[in-house]
Amino acid sequence: MIWVILALVTVVALFILLGVNGKNWSRRPRQWLCLAGLLWLVVGAVAMVPTGHTGILTTFGRVENKTLEAGLHFKLPIQEVVIMDNRTQKQRLTLPCFSSDIQEVEVIYSINYQIQKENAQTIYKTIGEQYYQVVMEPRIEEAVRSVIAKYSAESLIENRDQLSARITTILEENLRPYNIDVVNTAIESLDFSDAFTTAVENKQVAQQNKLKAQTEQEQKTMEEQAAAARQKIAAEAEAAVAVIQAEADANVIKIQAEAAEYAGQKDAAINKAVSETLTDLLVEYYKTKQWDGKLPENYVAGVDSVIPILGDKTAAAAPAGN
Repeated sequence: MIWVILALVTVVALFILLGVNGKNWSRRPRQWLCLAGLLWLVVGAVAMVPTGHTGILTTFGRVENKTLEAGLHFKLPIQEVVIMDNRTQKQRLTLPCFSSDIQEVEVIYSINYQIQKENAQTIYKTIGEQYYQVVMEPRIEEAVRSVIAKYSAESLIENRDQLSARITTILEENLRPYNIDVVNTAIESLDFSDAFTTAVENKQVAQQNKLKAQTEQEQKTMEEQAAAARQKIAAEAEAAVAVIQAEADANVIKIQAEAAEYAGQKDAAINKAVSETLTDLLVEYYKTKQWDGKLPENYVAGVDSVIPILGDKTAAAAPAGN
């Protein structure tokens, strides 16, 4: 601030001296040169650094060992302020590359980056304002092409995320010594030749058809196996039913035989009991009880006895009349 005060004192002194004419003092047109000089001093002594930028102070082209933050600053009129953007910036590149199987592929690659604000003066001093064109662009092209060349054309599509991660790692290592930070990167597009694209599409269609055929065959096989399993289960069920029916029939026959045997044993026991209790007197009793009170009409003479013949007398006598 001392030089500003000295400059103002000098301007005022010159303004007074230029108005002196002999012993008299009056305002003259040449005094306005002092006011023009004062305006130049004021304008040249003020610098404005926008938000998100860093000011690099130079004196006759020599970089001073300090940077200016965003805001209003005072400087010498002979000094200049170079404005450098320290915000996150984005660049997009379209790069022709070749895969490991010599397939041409056009890569659209984007990168977000940011300079280190505290080292902005070093970047300006060692590289300049065109640090992207001087340092970044060649290294981006080299990193993208070197990584793409390690993959076949077909695997590039499948490993897109892996590609981006490997390129980012390489760029972070290569740009860090230049005080440039990589924020993030992305492979926005992989464009292959028409012939390769057609071949890939045909291969995908063939794979889909193959997968469909395999799926249909597996489904058919499963249905056949299910049908065979159902037939086996049905046959086993029928056999089990037949066994159960046969066992049931055998049990019925056995039960019937046992019942018949039991009935026979019962009858035999009854007959035995009857025979044991049956006497001549009881027989005569039953005969008497069953007799209707009529005597027999026919008799047959025997040697020792006469046996009555029951029945119709007419029917018995008819053969004798013949």
